[in-house]
Amino acid sequence: MQFQPGQSGNPGGRPKALKEVQELARSHAPAAIETLAQIATSGESEQARVAASNAILDRAFGKPAQAITGEGGEGPVLAAITVNFVKPPPNDSAG
Repeated sequence: MQFQPGQSGNPGGRPKALKEVQELARSHAPAAIETLAQIATSGESEQARVAASNAILDRAFGKPAQAITGEGGEGPVLAAITVNFVKPPPNDSAG
């Protein structure tokens, strides 16, 4: 489906409910980080401590970048994009 100039594909914008859920979740973020920190330092299992530590690091620094490799893991996939700009012909019907 193609939209006309000035017409939005999402005229209502983001759903309001999503924003409310995000705001609610963010209000609990400090307590969640504190809980993760407690699990990371004194969790009952090594698995729980590692998971909590990773969650804290992901939120603090972002998830690590993952390399994209070719089939069989042989090096990065290289791609090229070519863009050709074409000048339209003059409009002879003007005037």
